[in-house]
Amino acid sequence: MFRRNLTYQINELPEAPSSGNLDRATVTSFGDEWQHFDQRQLGDAELEHHFERYFGIFPWSALPDSPRGFDMGCGSGRWARLVAARVGHLTCIDASDKALAVARRTLADRPNATFVHASVDAVPLPPASQDFGYSLGVLHHIPDTAAALHSCTALLKPGAPFLVYLYYRFDNRPLWFKLVWRASELVRRTVSAMPGRAKPLVTDSIAALVYWPLARLAGLIERLGLDPSSLPLAYYRNASFYTMRTYSRDRFGTPLEQRFTRPEIETMMTAAGLGDVRFSDAEPYWVAVGIKRP
Repeated sequence: MFRRNLTYQINELPEAPSSGNLDRATVTSFGDEWQHFDQRQLGDAELEHHFERYFGIFPWSALPDSPRGFDMGCGSGRWARLVAARVGHLTCIDASDKALAVARRTLADRPNATFVHASVDAVPLPPASQDFGYSLGVLHHIPDTAAALHSCTALLKPGAPFLVYLYYRFDNRPLWFKLVWRASELVRRTVSAMPGRAKPLVTDSIAALVYWPLARLAGLIERLGLDPSSLPLAYYRNASFYTMRTYSRDRFGTPLEQRFTRPEIETMMTAAGLGDVRFSDAEPYWVAVGIKRP
């Protein structure tokens, strides 16, 4: 555990202008999502479980004393709250002012957090100034994901790690699994275009009628001593219904979504200046970490 530097106060850096590398409908959608699902109902044990799924490959021991880093696309601040307890200072960045309002509440007792309202390529932090960075489930919702990765790594010092989670293109799944996703994609395009009030009603229904039964079926199969990992939504077999509602809203309510294969992600990370790229072999796919090259 890193020593916390309590000399920082919760504050905000000057607001940066929006850049061209964002989809405004998607930013609005996520602002609405995090106001609706601020994660206050998520239990500590479940939050820690999901946190470890993402950060299990992160090289905490390689960070300097009281490191300074950033959360690109912090959303509700659920991951930032746990990271801030482990570092010297954390800059929480999001293109949605509504999301940042939720993150401020989430980190109200974390005096070493700073909040920045900015798009990924308009962040008012000096280049090569950060000891670490991460972006989880965000950059695949940005029009130019490769350029967004470049923007993130430009903020890192040489030798600093960057953790990223990007939606996978089911490159480790059979054909039938991919066909199921294609069918769900048609649903997403319809639901994501719905008005703000209708959207959570539909995504909650999807959580109740699709996520919950399939996830609980996978849990039953696991208790019978069989491997359920090949089943759709098996990842949520031990998740709360609140988490299923959140991820249903995220999956079906978001206007812009892109997916990448593992080799494509590695290529983008390498082109963005990251070396020693390493992937987690556990769900969710794909989580990867790389080190900023000199």
